[in-house]
Amino acid sequence: MNGQMAAIIKKDLRGIVSNRRMLAALLVVPAVLTVVLPTIFILIAKFLPDQKQDIGRLLDLLPINEAEGSLESVMVKVVLNYVMPVFFLMIPIMAATVMAAVSFVGEKEKRTLETLLYSPLSLKQIFRAKVLAAFFLSEMASLASFGVMLAVLETEAALLAGGPVLPGLSWLLVMLLVSPGVSLIAVTLIVRVSAKAKSVEDAQQGAVFLILPVILLVAGQFSGILLVNAWVLLALGLACAALAAILLKRAAGSFTYEALLGRE
Repeated sequence: MNGQMAAIIKKDLRGIVSNRRMLAALLVVPAVLTVVLPTIFILIAKFLPDQKQDIGRLLDLLPINEAEGSLESVMVKVVLNYVMPVFFLMIPIMAATVMAAVSFVGEKEKRTLETLLYSPLSLKQIFRAKVLAAFFLSEMASLASFGVMLAVLETEAALLAGGPVLPGLSWLLVMLLVSPGVSLIAVTLIVRVSAKAKSVEDAQQGAVFLILPVILLVAGQFSGILLVNAWVLLALGLACAALAAILLKRAAGSFTYEALLGRE
């Protein structure tokens, strides 16, 4: 990455920070997913009877050592190590959508696309700079959300369960492998759509379909059909990384001036 690509990345990041509506979307959605929802789960568990079989199928799928302790302690473990990792797949997609959807279509609306194309960078370099800008923003949102979520859940664990609950191995896989892979897939696809879209709304509509597989994973967690453990996350992360590399290479290779300017 050269200095000119870095300049495009910085410009796009400053554009998001200066836009209050987009910045609010980046802050509110992760806050709801990582603070409000887990807090609701834990508070509801506080009022359940102290019988694990009443919680549902999910607790029956837990390893024996995870199912030990008081109901409050078990529920904090479930929320932290089994429910929230799946929720964290939504955050990079939503963060990437906010920025990637306005990458090229935003340049069109501001009438700065032609100026960008006259830069010394090749079209592939411009495309990669746009992808990297959205990817960096997505990863920053994920890391910040993880820090806030961990602080809130550990505080609630100390108050309700009597002690801290340590994050499991799954979080290492989520933050270092799965989340970046999902983010790069979402960014690449949305930036590619943004290049052909005529408005921000058109570009954002395609992002809805990226959320559907994650919603199915969440539903599988709560119904007890699927327990997303470390092995599932490892397989998912490797698959996402491979798919992201393929998509990025194909998208950059098929990116043309005609497609960007709407002349195809």
